[in-house]
Amino acid sequence: MNVRKTCSTWKIYRTRFLIKARQLTQPLLFVDALGREHRGQPGDYLVESSDGAQRIAPRLIFEDVYVAMGPAREDGMSPIEPARALQPPKRRISSRHVATA
Repeated sequence: MNVRKTCSTWKIYRTRFLIKARQLTQPLLFVDALGREHRGQPGDYLVESSDGAQRIAPRLIFEDVYVAMGPAREDGMSPIEPARALQPPKRRISSRHVATA
């Protein structure tokens, strides 16, 4: 089955990790590389993790957990700079000397 015809366009979502997801517009059934069968109905989401693994997430669970970040670029990356988005904020180190007794 052609995945492009059964799904809308990719969008970026986040929880602790960035993932790509497409909402299904038609039923989809596939077997992953580990031999597991995945089934989805219109409204469910096809989820792709950073390692390329795909799975189906039921709509109610997906929409409760994930927050939309925007559309995915053609190269599959987030519309924001990944390095900048995932780095913790820089901390300033004080140049003041602490007096010791």
